[in-house]
Amino acid sequence: MFLNELFRTATFRLTLAVVAAMIGSAAFQFFLGYSQATVFEARRSDTLLYREAALLQTESQEDLERKVRDRATDDLRVIMNVTTLFDHDHLYIVGDLHDWPEGLVADGHVHEISLQNTDHSPGSPGVLRMLAVSVRGGRFLVLGRSWHMRSELRLMMRHSLLVSIVPTVLFALMTGIVLSHRALARVKDMHEAIDRIMEGDLHERLPAGRQRDDLQRLAGSVNRMLDRLERLMDEIRDVGNDIAHDLRTPLTRVRARLDRARSAGHSAEALRNVIARAIDDLDQSFAVITALLRIGEIENGRRRVGFGTVDLDGLATDIIDLYEPIAESKGIVLRHTPGHGVMQVLGDRDLLIEVLANLVDNAMKFTPEGGHVTIRTYEDADGVSLQVEDTGIGIPPQERKAVTGRFYRSDKSRHVPGSGLGLSLVLAIVQLHNAVLRIGAARRDPDLPGAVFTICFVAASHALPPPDEAA
Repeated sequence: MFLNELFRTATFRLTLAVVAAMIGSAAFQFFLGYSQATVFEARRSDTLLYREAALLQTESQEDLERKVRDRATDDLRVIMNVTTLFDHDHLYIVGDLHDWPEGLVADGHVHEISLQNTDHSPGSPGVLRMLAVSVRGGRFLVLGRSWHMRSELRLMMRHSLLVSIVPTVLFALMTGIVLSHRALARVKDMHEAIDRIMEGDLHERLPAGRQRDDLQRLAGSVNRMLDRLERLMDEIRDVGNDIAHDLRTPLTRVRARLDRARSAGHSAEALRNVIARAIDDLDQSFAVITALLRIGEIENGRRRVGFGTVDLDGLATDIIDLYEPIAESKGIVLRHTPGHGVMQVLGDRDLLIEVLANLVDNAMKFTPEGGHVTIRTYEDADGVSLQVEDTGIGIPPQERKAVTGRFYRSDKSRHVPGSGLGLSLVLAIVQLHNAVLRIGAARRDPDLPGAVFTICFVAASHALPPPDEAA
């Protein structure tokens, strides 16, 4: 079972592919080297045959016959394997061959002839490069050079190939087995860690190791994903607890009022008041649930289909018209400072109105009478920004990150009605628009430092189209 898993690993399969490539490369090199050596040997043999034939054609009949019989020259004795004289009827005169080789033509060209039972290779066929030329006296001189060098070369190269490739292949296979065993051991550790995670141990992580390879990068990516999932689950658990806490209060009040109304004898008017207050408490519960559902919908990115070019100054003007009567009743100055030029971004107009309305509503809740709330738009090198500034109680620096969490209520705002989901909704919409939300203080006043919310957008002319439009 272990060997089966070992041989099925990607590392071992890669090793087999490398081994196959090595064998193929070695075989190709052998074939190429053997082909080149064969061509070289053929040309060398032909040159020697032509040169020797040219020298012997100049000899007299007696000297030629004597040299052929006695192999009187070094070339005939060492270089030529076959030297024979035939008459004009191809009958034997003197030399190594007693019969005219079959297939040989006296045309002055070299031919490759296979001889059976020759003296130089008794009992076995021999392949020779042979040349037949006419000499003095109407006779024919046959010269031949054996191909035994080619056979020896082939045998030597084959032996060298086996001697070199076999140890290399064995070493590569052993290396592949060792590396596969190590990879399999790491994968086994990862499987065990995954099993523990599936059993509920969310703090478990995959062993990354020190090797900078694909498995380590994969383990690192999975561990980062697990970290993110753990944080999300913690947030979900916290959100569930917050939902239960926030819904329990109004529902408890509803039950208590209904219970008192049932046990006491109230008039019709008193019962209507109890019902009205119960409805208000239920509306508060429904508002929390609706806000949570809306945040979930926005975070899933489903609203991107409604993206288009939005004029931020037009948005600010609409919000001013909507909230100005409320601001006047509270003694707050609500104003708009438009930017220079056209302040346009790519987004959903309805969602951006909701963002601006939430920010202005929050600013007016925490700004005392006589204060002011300012909506400002401007453009810089990074893009277009929308800013809401107030002169209220402000947000301490240590709470500026936490206020965008769901159901978060600071100590200064617990007396103000609300569910703690407004800024969470704002953050979800801002992230949907690939924008950045920054929170700071409006001024240096220890009592009323104010708050400034800045949303930084990418300008519509530089923004990428949303995924649905890009498709």
